Amino acid sequence: MAMETMATTTTKRVSVPEVSLVEAVLFDIDGTMCISDPFHHRAFSELLQALGYNSGVPITPEFGMAHMAGRSNHQIGSFLFPDWPQHRLDAFFADKEALFARYAAEGLREVAGLTDLCRWAAARGLKRAAVTNAPRANADLMISILGLSDFFQVIVAAADDCDLPKPSPEPYLRALSLLGASPRHTLVFEDSVVGVQAGVAAGMPVIAVAEEAREAKVVAAGASLVIRDYKDHKLWAALDKLQAAAAAQSNGQLGA
Repeated sequence: MAMETMATTTTKRVSVPEVSLVEAVLFDIDGTMCISDPFHHRAFSELLQALGYNSGVPITPEFGMAHMAGRSNHQIGSFLFPDWPQHRLDAFFADKEALFARYAAEGLREVAGLTDLCRWAAARGLKRAAVTNAPRANADLMISILGLSDFFQVIVAAADDCDLPKPSPEPYLRALSLLGASPRHTLVFEDSVVGVQAGVAAGMPVIAVAEEAREAKVVAAGASLVIRDYKDHKLWAALDKLQAAAAAQSNGQLGA
């Protein structure tokens, strides 16, 4: 699918205060909205061990974060099995996603405070999209488990909807186009380095959800603000400043 050209791609970091008037919020899903990595790791580990990958030594969570987190199945497959034909990769990932769906249904949960942030966005009438490198069925499953199927107006699954996955800005540019939103008035929430890179390349400020050990990496990728979860006081302080700036701008226009 051709990339939308509504927004101009840029690599300049945009700070959160520069947004001033927020009109839209874009969310990655895995690791950003929900704690899904343990279920992905379990599914990958079982299948890779059965295949004798890495001489049968189980992959570590660190391996998963370094080589799989935030990436599309195509990207992961090219790394794990560069010599495999496509039909074999397709079968492997069909098995992996089936295992993930089973395990996620048993215990997928939201990143702390997500519901409060979604209520905040909905109450202000913000445009809302989920933008992921995951396959659409996977994305729909996680959003459904989180109870957010009615929250998102647009879901962009790069594997199905775009020519290029993150770190290309294409998935985010497509979401902006479908929402009719401007990057100048949109916030992105991400957790992975490739996701942060994609949001920044699309010209938007990115708020990264990351633990302290990964903070330097997402900042280096261009994150404007790093939070531990959606209860983080830094997030709400930033949103309060944006709201105050918007109110001041509105009052100024009314008084003009």
